[in-house]
Amino acid sequence: MEPVVNEKPSFKQRQFEAREDAILDAAHELLANRGYDQTTVDEVAAAVGIAKASLYKHFASKEALATATMRRMLGRVLAYIDTLSPELGPDESLRAVLEWALRLRLAGGLPTLPSSNSALVDALTKDDAYVALVVQLSSRLGFWIQFAKATGKLRTDLPDEAILLSFYARTCDPTIDFLKRGGALDDETIVQTMLTLFFDGVRTPRM
Repeated sequence: MEPVVNEKPSFKQRQFEAREDAILDAAHELLANRGYDQTTVDEVAAAVGIAKASLYKHFASKEALATATMRRMLGRVLAYIDTLSPELGPDESLRAVLEWALRLRLAGGLPTLPSSNSALVDALTKDDAYVALVVQLSSRLGFWIQFAKATGKLRTDLPDEAILLSFYARTCDPTIDFLKRGGALDDETIVQTMLTLFFDGVRTPRM
């Protein structure tokens, strides 16, 4: 049996992949700072310095580009979770992830997508890789929620799904934008305020 030879990607292939990474970087920044509805494919192409036709060689539509951007973002969230100490309690792990997401959001690095755009929702739900990442992330968070309930850290009268969805909602809460634009609170105060609002609602009351 002949040995398998792993061929290195060609220069053209490396160029293609580098351009795709640049497109995703630009899309990530624009989606995080302008939002999906205000971001256009033309703007993404201009930010990379390529023609729109070149961008479409990588992503067939705005929805496909947004989906790929969110796949990469979910991968980063999961990678961050893997860096957390196993010594952390389940509620501490949830807090660490939410704090990381809030800080990323305030720094303009967390894209959020509208749930009311039917074409976008259709693209996301039909993308197997995206759905698999969402399931993986939800499973990790869901395990912590169940564990925290079992150890008396979170309220048992609240459904797991409600806590999980509230967790996700807090990362894209428009309150953050209003507080940031208002200028009365610094980023640290905003982060701690949002953490308090979430955890005071789901944590088991102290007797």
